[in-house]
Amino acid sequence: MKNITLPDSPRILVTRTDRIGDLVLTTPVFKALRDQFPKAWIAALVFIEHREVVEGNPFLDEVILYDKQGLEKSIWGQLGFARRIRKKKFDLVIHCHGTNRMHLVAWLAGIPARIGYDRRAPWALTHVKEYDKKFGEKQEAEYLFDLLAPLGITRPEVLASFFPVTDRAKRSFDHLMFHLKIPQGKPWVILSPSASDVTKMWPAGKFSELATRIHHDMDGVIMAIGSAKDRAVVESVREKSNVPIMDLGGRLTLGMLAALLEKSAILVSNDSGPVHIASAVGCPVVSIFGRYEPGLGPNRWRPLGRNCRVVARDISEVPCSERKFTYIDEITVDAVYAAARDLLTRPV
Repeated sequence: MKNITLPDSPRILVTRTDRIGDLVLTTPVFKALRDQFPKAWIAALVFIEHREVVEGNPFLDEVILYDKQGLEKSIWGQLGFARRIRKKKFDLVIHCHGTNRMHLVAWLAGIPARIGYDRRAPWALTHVKEYDKKFGEKQEAEYLFDLLAPLGITRPEVLASFFPVTDRAKRSFDHLMFHLKIPQGKPWVILSPSASDVTKMWPAGKFSELATRIHHDMDGVIMAIGSAKDRAVVESVREKSNVPIMDLGGRLTLGMLAALLEKSAILVSNDSGPVHIASAVGCPVVSIFGRYEPGLGPNRWRPLGRNCRVVARDISEVPCSERKFTYIDEITVDAVYAAARDLLTRPV
């Protein structure tokens, strides 16, 4: 892609309208843009339901909310949204996830420089990057820095994500903690047994067995998290366990989840959004992976951070023609327990 020259105080828009974890992994881009353009006005465009991931981010000047299921659902809503963006007079947009809607909005808004992937309406872009994420050769955040090359920005040696844990979120979580009588003098172990796809979900019975083994090792508090629609999964883990597990399913906003994880000893989770929130707030993480299709496996979606462990089945000896889409059922409790114990007993 050819280089882009921007004014001394550019107005830059970054779009990311997909999953929560993907947005968290985009936050290193905000810092890199701020470092390169200290006088810039930098805005992030995200789904309205993901606002807590970025509101309060110190590298952003503005958060623009996109209501795909509401105000912006129809073609007229889309056109009205594009008019709103046009009035903001951005010089550059960086599409970290390519969608027809976002590419079209930026084109209709007349943003002069539009960077994105050769995927879904690439004609609406001025700078097109090959969509190579599908090969899964790098971590997602590393891929995003390829989009910044026309701006003279190189990837830093260490990538760190960021999630703002606001005072409001802390107060809300403290209120819930008081209401549920969650003990504060013991380490908290958090289990996240749900995921966006069943092929990423380690069996509930194995989560329960893991909870039993951890409970026997330490005098801690074990809690299970999930959205309101994940209540059945969380309840299944609790029912199969012979040790107490507190049910936080459907009780936490994203900000409250970050406040919980910031205080927790460890998160054990499937490959899902809480993994990346935990890493961003400094909570040790064990992330369980079962999928190996290029672009879906741990090479691309592993959590950032030093205190993170990935547990996945070794398929190096399995011929490519014989590999399955997911090996999640073959991940053993022994393997996950060993990773968790390693983090729980590490020197502080």
